[in-house]
Amino acid sequence: MRILVGITGASGAIYAQRLLMYLEQTSHEISVVLSRYAPVVISEELPDGLQLGPGVRRYGHRSMHVPFASGSNVPDVMIIVPCSMGTLGRVAHGYSDDALARAADVVLKERKRLILVPRETPMNLIHIRNLETILLAGGQVIPANPSFYTRPATVEAVVDTVVSRILDNAGAPVDVLPRWQEEPDSIRTKSDPEDDESHH
Repeated sequence: MRILVGITGASGAIYAQRLLMYLEQTSHEISVVLSRYAPVVISEELPDGLQLGPGVRRYGHRSMHVPFASGSNVPDVMIIVPCSMGTLGRVAHGYSDDALARAADVVLKERKRLILVPRETPMNLIHIRNLETILLAGGQVIPANPSFYTRPATVEAVVDTVVSRILDNAGAPVDVLPRWQEEPDSIRTKSDPEDDESHH
């Protein structure tokens, strides 16, 4: 697959870095495009800057002379991570003022897979309605809400609980974390509903 990763100026650059680290382990063609403010946040949140593998292509936001600005060269998947509410609003309303927003517009119009990963809290009604518009237009929203059933012990491990979901939904699964599975009978408690049924 051809996968485009968009990175905006929202806090959470580590999500993009960890996602790219895992994608680079696959055989997919990976490209990256940054928003205007993304480099500022990256410099503050990633001490070593954004680390890209040798096969990853990086593009700026200013020029529309990029492959993914046209429906004739659309990526199979675009992931915007982290996705600022400003970028989400522009994508939701088709305001293609830079290469990143234009790429998302192209992905939607060509019926390819668009995944937005917002990291905003709390949300106002405008945010919620923009999220609804994205969903109605065929995009997918994966909030950067980590899970804890794997008992992550580091910041990276917490981030990976979100990244693993992004990878799965992008159709590029990587074994980042153990999969959720049914508990063995040996560790079920007596309070389980199945045990209670025997007393009825």
